[in-house]
Amino acid sequence: MAAPVTKVPASALDLRDLSKEIRRDTFQMAHHAKSGHLGPAFSIVDLLTVLYFRFLRIDPENPKQPDRDRFILSKGHGCSSLYVTLAKRGFFPEEELKTFTLDSSRLPGHPSSKLLPGIEASTGSLGHGLNLGAGIALAGKRGKCDYRTVVIVSDGECDEGSTWEAVLAAGNWKLGNLICIVDYNKIQSFGRTKDVMDLEPFADKWRAFKWHVQEVNGHNHDEILKALEVTKKEPDRPSVIIAHTIKGKGVSFMEDTVDWHYWTPTDEHLKQALSELK
Repeated sequence: MAAPVTKVPASALDLRDLSKEIRRDTFQMAHHAKSGHLGPAFSIVDLLTVLYFRFLRIDPENPKQPDRDRFILSKGHGCSSLYVTLAKRGFFPEEELKTFTLDSSRLPGHPSSKLLPGIEASTGSLGHGLNLGAGIALAGKRGKCDYRTVVIVSDGECDEGSTWEAVLAAGNWKLGNLICIVDYNKIQSFGRTKDVMDLEPFADKWRAFKWHVQEVNGHNHDEILKALEVTKKEPDRPSVIIAHTIKGKGVSFMEDTVDWHYWTPTDEHLKQALSELK
């Protein structure tokens, strides 16, 4: 039996407003916690918004429903925006966001599947998320289960050999129930991706490994949703959506800069960010 798509809150009907709200709450949460990694958290907000409010078959009131879709954030350091998204989708009270990274909080700096409903896998050690996703998808295929597995990976972790082992295996096993979304913001920890480890020709590499490939503007909700829907027409091969994104998207002083991979926001940063995210 397919997992139900529960009713989406009326406040989430406008995805553009919702994405801005998620960015605003994420910034405030990081400022309160004196935490970093806002750049990688902001680049995936629009992807998360479409996934959780338009695509994934999930039930926040029954988060372990057997035929639910599975989502894995392989780039676990960007989890702050995932926490806000989960709270707004109803997995836990938004008030709990104030506990981000505090001792005994269910919201640590990298997500843990043992702590919070809606987190399918503990991640943060880069290069492992797609492997986990491929295993879950393979189990679903062999068990004739009606769920999809979606994994967001960073472009930086595509430097990892373990990632490409998963790409090779998934293509070989014809995992049509597996979707990988690459957050291709073109900046990793200490520099631009093309300077650290050039991935191009990126799309051709995935095609060579027997994947169905699409490229989208990772901040255009319509493009993202359309690409996700197309994956349903590929039952015999895994799908990758290469999402061209901007690190720190939505706040001018964070956009497309290496600095905000790690920096923590000051009071002045918060004031300016909230002004831009009205």
